[in-house]
Amino acid sequence: MKYLIVLGDGMADEPIDALNGLTPMQAAHTPVMDFLAREGRCGGLETVPEGFAPGSEIANMSLLGYDVRTQFEGRGSLEAASMGVDIPDGWMAARCNLICVENDCIKNHSAGHISNEEAAQLIDYLNEHLADDGLRFCAGISYRHLMLMKGGDKRIQCTPPHDVPGTPCAQVMVKALHPDAQATADKINHLIQRSQELLPLHPLNQARKAAGKDMASSIWPWSPGYRPAMPTLASQYPIRSGAVISAVDLIKGIGVYAGLESIEVEGATGLYDTNYEGKAQAAIQALKEKDFVFLHVEASDEASHEGDVDLKIKTIEYLDHRLIEPIFKEVSAWDEAVSIAVLPDHPTYCRLKTHVAQAVPFLIWRNDPARARIKASMPDKVQSFDELAVMTGSYGILKGQAFMQKLFNSERSGERNAERE
Repeated sequence: MKYLIVLGDGMADEPIDALNGLTPMQAAHTPVMDFLAREGRCGGLETVPEGFAPGSEIANMSLLGYDVRTQFEGRGSLEAASMGVDIPDGWMAARCNLICVENDCIKNHSAGHISNEEAAQLIDYLNEHLADDGLRFCAGISYRHLMLMKGGDKRIQCTPPHDVPGTPCAQVMVKALHPDAQATADKINHLIQRSQELLPLHPLNQARKAAGKDMASSIWPWSPGYRPAMPTLASQYPIRSGAVISAVDLIKGIGVYAGLESIEVEGATGLYDTNYEGKAQAAIQALKEKDFVFLHVEASDEASHEGDVDLKIKTIEYLDHRLIEPIFKEVSAWDEAVSIAVLPDHPTYCRLKTHVAQAVPFLIWRNDPARARIKASMPDKVQSFDELAVMTGSYGILKGQAFMQKLFNSERSGERNAERE
């Protein structure tokens, strides 16, 4: 059996008045996902344990079966693995956004989706002016970067910038959660303030301003932690090899610790203009060679953070016919059995422009040529793939590891019953 998870980041949403009370998933034309839901089995999945913020790091680790209470060490440490950055003993890693600040408020979390090349120049600039023997910045992709701090104490409260657009910076600065962490909080807050003095002066930012673009006018470190210890997926499930396909360092980093090979796709951007067809072909090739593929698409989440409902619908439709459809057509013709799961990691509401901790819809479809006379998925009565329809699915509402356990369960008992009937 081959296994594929297609993750439409932030795809789930709430009913929207402008869509006559439909969610973007309900409004989107998604015939392939709807077919997989009808012919497969569906349910809801709670990906964010109580007490955790609904970040992609928590949701993706949780749906892949990891216990985030004991195995999560911050988003920065995961992204460091993707970037090939070693976290030395005694050092703390934090995700570090380049953000746009205007009138002392966070305008957006992405500095207007700054390019990789522009961002790299600014990270070099920050290292020239702020780095020392105990601090350095590492360039990543677009606005997503890394800050390493020697002796940093992770017991601090950091606010993800995508959660607070329009908020005054002073209201969401770093706070110590333990007296011993006060020095770390003070140092990070000082770095944020210094970056807001330095970055707007850089010629690149001056050129962006003159062109009417958002400046990368501040750093924003968050989700700190140390090097994590995570067992590989192959040590927990019936697979020997696997791959991760994503444009996002966080997801690739989770994949590294999960023992998955990271496959790069030319033109994969993390936005609506990502190379859907290239990702689909990469997934098909990876499935021919490996047992498991985790295929992640960020586009819907980014559209949600922009509050762009029309764009979000478009990204969902692109996921359906530009990515899932060619994969489905290919694997349907294989002699080997294949399981395909489709789901978001968390809802991202366009109205709020941020993540929400609610159960997400999921489907699992199976094709088993060896048992062609029965439906290997044992379908339930769900007719479409959306937040509401799947809640009547036969899987019910699952939590944490239960999703992966269902994915890797061949359901032979159900098939044997079907055969007897």
